[in-house]
This record gives sequence, structure tokens and C-alpha cells, in this order.
Amino acid sequence: MECKAPSGVWGNIKHMKRNATAVWNGSGKEGKGNLTTQSTTLSETQYSFSSRFEEGVGTNPEELVAAAHAGCFSMKLSFVLGAAGFTPDEINTKCTIDLDPAKGEIVESHLSVTAKIPGITQEQFDAAVADAKANCPISKLLKTNITHEAVLA
Repeated sequence: MECKAPSGVWGNIKHMKRNATAVWNGSGKEGKGNLTTQSTTLSETQYSFSSRFEEGVGTNPEELVAAAHAGCFSMKLSFVLGAAGFTPDEINTKCTIDLDPAKGEIVESHLSVTAKIPGITQEQFDAAVADAKANCPISKLLKTNITHEAVLA
């Protein structure tokens, strides 16, 4: 059930480039930084050792990867469903990123999705979820184990 974006969705857009800037001051543990995205949705948003490895105030790279993966997967799933003739009422995806500090790497991205989709069977839904998981651009970017659980509500 692999699906490319429907004809006409992207118009003449060949490539999309987005950017973000990180500024870090000080040592790894005592320092702090801020993140700003091109859209300014994040604008000098603070991050630090404590926001990453403890429960400090601010964001962290893993949280941002989780948001990107959840958002990308949900949108891809909507495209896959649309190509199969279904329009979801709602797709709710939570992504949990597992960082192993001892390895210094992300070891898993887990997608937990609940969706309300009129008229779809469980088998069709499972196939669409598997397609979206394998083919959303963030899934393709991540070099880690990607797992999922999916509930058709």
C-alpha cells in the first residue's frame, strides 16, 4: 500500500529546505543553549544538560525528534489513507524516543497511534500504518529500531 504524495499536492516544488539554529554557551554539563527554527515556532527556546538528561525546564533534541517523527508519521498516514479512499476523522500519534546515554545514540523510536477512520477495516488500517511507518521521511532519516502500536478507535 505504499503511497507517494497525490498528484498536484506539491505543485512544482522540487526540494524543501528547512533550517534551525542552535547556540550553545559553556561546558556540556554546566552550559546552556537555545534553539531557533526558521518558522520561529521555536525562538531562542532554552535547552541544557538538565532539560535533556534530568527534568529541567526547556526542550531537548530527543523531544524535538519525537515531535518531528509523530508529525511526519501522522501526515504520511493521512496521505496513505487518502490514496486508499479513506479520510480520517483524527489521527493521534505519540512518539517516544529512547536515548541510551551509555551508547550515545537513539536506540528506538516508538510510535503509538490511535485513529478514527470511518469505513476502514483493521487489516486496511494495519497496512496503512505499516506503510506510513516505513515511508515517512523522518522514519527514513532515523537509523534506529522503529516500533509501533496502532489502535483503530
